[in-house]
Amino acid sequence: MSVAHQHHHQHEHGPGYASPQEAVHAPPETLLYTLALYTGSGIQQPDYLATIDVDPTSSTYSQVVHRTPMAAPGDEVHHFGWNACSSCHTDASKARRYLIVPGQRSSRIHILDASDPRAPTLAKVIEGEEVKAKTNLSAPHTVHCLPDGNIMISMLGDAAGRSPGGYLLLDPDFNVAGRWELDNDAVPYAYDFWYQPRHNVMVSSEWAAPETYYPGFDLADVAAGKYGHRLHFWDLEQRRPIKHVDLGETGLIPLEVRFLHDPDSSHGFVGVTLSSTIWHWWKADGDWQAEQVIQEEPVELEGWPIPVPGLITDCMVSMDDRYLYFSNWLHGDIRQYDITNPHHPKLTGQVWVGGLLGKAATVQGRTVTGGPQMLQLSLDGKRLYVTTSLFSSWDDMFYPDLKTTGSVLLQIDCDTERGGLRINENFLVDFGKEPLGPARAHEMRYPGGDVTSDIFV
Repeated sequence: MSVAHQHHHQHEHGPGYASPQEAVHAPPETLLYTLALYTGSGIQQPDYLATIDVDPTSSTYSQVVHRTPMAAPGDEVHHFGWNACSSCHTDASKARRYLIVPGQRSSRIHILDASDPRAPTLAKVIEGEEVKAKTNLSAPHTVHCLPDGNIMISMLGDAAGRSPGGYLLLDPDFNVAGRWELDNDAVPYAYDFWYQPRHNVMVSSEWAAPETYYPGFDLADVAAGKYGHRLHFWDLEQRRPIKHVDLGETGLIPLEVRFLHDPDSSHGFVGVTLSSTIWHWWKADGDWQAEQVIQEEPVELEGWPIPVPGLITDCMVSMDDRYLYFSNWLHGDIRQYDITNPHHPKLTGQVWVGGLLGKAATVQGRTVTGGPQMLQLSLDGKRLYVTTSLFSSWDDMFYPDLKTTGSVLLQIDCDTERGGLRINENFLVDFGKEPLGPARAHEMRYPGGDVTSDIFV
């Protein structure tokens, strides 16, 4: 039986697709998936998906209860996503059953069957050579399902690791179906993307070509214009860019893009990494606008050639569209902003986790190594999870101890009534103590969907 045939006859395994309002009141999640990698750590083992028990009433609470290895070493698993989400809720044959897990360095794409949520299994592997041969693309990043049942993956480079990248399509049977974009002119770099069908728009951001960021970060590459600084607005139906917004000197390296969950809303945010700013976009009088709404000031630090930026590496919006969260990987804090008025966010919470400023937290005797990086938020908005690895070669430059200590996964308790953040001292997953050696934990997802994978139509 083919993967697709199984897919079309197993939708009873998948949860229903709630509205954003219904999702806020869903039962608390009991499992969390986290990608863990050995790339750059000298351990010749495949990267893996860790299944973590996040049920505080369970005897295995905050433990890795299953590990699903990828096909071969060296992938640098980074971001991942589901085969289906709320955008295709009208198709009863669709189920949130398969995880699509790409390798950033290998361009290999893994399909994991999560019909047993506690113990996903590897169902299919698409080799990187096939991806490159059929699409002239490499370095897969963001994964989103589309309303038509296909799956789109942003690809950060061409087959040789140069710019421009593009967008790869997988069909419902997880075969490479070609490229999504019909016109990629004036879009030199790719990274994250999010679409909103009611506005017929996709928004994409920019990192750099793989040949630039793979070896690590070099400030000279910024001066040479090798990193992105623009947002791109696309006509979703025509698959063509319709507007490019240059964010300028305070918009260097825009990464994670997040629309509000209300499908009628045109508002969204992007976390700009090197400039440590948050930009807000919206549609006014038929045209897309963008403005800077938050600036994190750099800090002078001995031994650094420039003031150290906060380095905003992840951001997300709560399911009720009330709060924006983001992580400062170098400074070491996580912030919570009330975005009831998206033009004027208000700081309501801050917690120090790791970072370079000497404010790293200690949880259960374990001092946090690295800085707060990837985030994932529970549907009710009360539990924010954070990991501390960015990218292996960048880790080795800024936090070389991660190679031997491994990263951690922490839980931050969020006050959703008055605002506020606090580290949960009862929860710690120490990836420095994994059976095969220290690992770096990265992106996280819930089996039932989460605030960054579901797109509502």
